[in-house]
Amino acid sequence: MKTVYYTASSLDGFIVDTEDSLDWLISRDIDQQGPFGYDEFIKNVGALAMGSATYEWIVKNHPDDWGYEQPTWVLTHRPQIISTDYPVQVFSGDVAELHPKLVEAAAGKDVWLVGGGDIAAQFVTAGLIDEMIVSYAPCTLGAGSPVLPVRSEWALAESGTNGDFVCARWVRVTAD
Repeated sequence: MKTVYYTASSLDGFIVDTEDSLDWLISRDIDQQGPFGYDEFIKNVGALAMGSATYEWIVKNHPDDWGYEQPTWVLTHRPQIISTDYPVQVFSGDVAELHPKLVEAAAGKDVWLVGGGDIAAQFVTAGLIDEMIVSYAPCTLGAGSPVLPVRSEWALAESGTNGDFVCARWVRVTAD
């Protein structure tokens, strides 16, 4: 069981542009069954956590389909944004308090930090992310939300290509 931040990034390190758009990402070629693909990744996921911006993007862009069967938590101080149409729980507080709930709900599978970067930064700061998988798109955005807005150290564990993307799996470097 691992806690994994699985995301995509522009070459200059942003996960969404200044308009909170993912158009730069969803217009790219990637094989969901290929190396670092979503289909294989999601098979090992038992629980999810995401920030409110990610949740709002999903609801806005996929209003008729909640794409996850795993227990999901949305980290937000605005519980009013949560629709009763989607099976999610709201959490507001220290991620160190949430993490044991995620691990328990995952039932031996991985915990996926869907995004965004601020949420991932909270988990990194608390020492709770084991690895980060980033698929880098062949574009720059110039500004937006950074993939991980906190200083941290990582070691490259694996890399490859999938469609238009260069993909990398990073493991957290911890002090001995």
